[in-house]
Amino acid sequence: MGPLRLATALSAVGPVATGEFEHRAHIRPIPADTARPVWSVMIPTFHCADYLATTLRSVLAQAPGPDEMQIEVIDDASTQDDPEAVVDEVGGDRIQFVRQPEHVGHIRNFETCLQRARGQYVHLLHGDDFVLPGFYVALRRGFDSDPTIGAAFCRWMLVDDRSKCLSVVDPLQPAASPLADAAARLAEEQHIVTPSIAVRRSAFEQLGGFDARLHCAEDWEMWVRVAAAHRVWYEPTLLAAYRTHVDSNTGRHSRLGEELEYTRTAIAMIGDSLPPDRAPTIMRTARRTYASTALRNARTFAQLGDTEAVRAHLRAALRLSRSPHVLLAAARLLPHMGRP
Repeated sequence: MGPLRLATALSAVGPVATGEFEHRAHIRPIPADTARPVWSVMIPTFHCADYLATTLRSVLAQAPGPDEMQIEVIDDASTQDDPEAVVDEVGGDRIQFVRQPEHVGHIRNFETCLQRARGQYVHLLHGDDFVLPGFYVALRRGFDSDPTIGAAFCRWMLVDDRSKCLSVVDPLQPAASPLADAAARLAEEQHIVTPSIAVRRSAFEQLGGFDARLHCAEDWEMWVRVAAAHRVWYEPTLLAAYRTHVDSNTGRHSRLGEELEYTRTAIAMIGDSLPPDRAPTIMRTARRTYASTALRNARTFAQLGDTEAVRAHLRAALRLSRSPHVLLAAARLLPHMGRP
């Protein structure tokens, strides 16, 4: 028998327009008498079936039985490919398939994932990313070490559309342990990609889901929100892979700097999660960091002769920061802007 086909009632997962949950879905607690697995691996998909088999196999290769790990693919009404067929072929009855009745966007699809998750720990794994052997054992070790740990994440690598490694991030610390000053460190710069982190479901219940005002950087804001309320475990072993390709959410928003505009908005929102006496300094550091990113992007597009993208990234840099360093670097790029 193939995977169970379900249509999700979206009215049950939308943002609650009251108080702090106005833009963030209220994640309903699991009833106390519900049998719960340790893990919920929730895999949102949209037009990424070409990569989905790799994702699923990376989980199944280290998955315990269904009593310990829930695995579901939640598809956002894909029309260009057939993720259900991939799930049926690779996962059979072990993986449940759910299709949204209509396209709802990635934030709402994430909300469906969180609402359906029954496990103690939730791993939101994009349908084009994958994990390396030992991911779940290592991160569970962090959760089991201390009940105040609200999230655990690992070192990760960037891969291309053929799963070739493009780069590996530097470790944040040498040993597996709680990350010191986690909220501040994570707020200054995005150190986490979604496949590299798992979160206690109770933290989502407490804090709400991803903020619907952000179409990019919503994950960064979420992780800082978690880190401001809970301790965070860091595993320096390379255990997750984040895929970059033109059809990814990041790829779609990159060329004209749209993701940097959302980053600027996210920084302002992140400030609300930080101690008031430290927030201005941390936010200023974050703005300068991503202004530098925008300038690097502008230089890359200048080499490609893409003047429209150069202008977009220069604008993004200057909206993020007007520090002397940023102003000087922007001035050097002005000859590459071309005619408006």
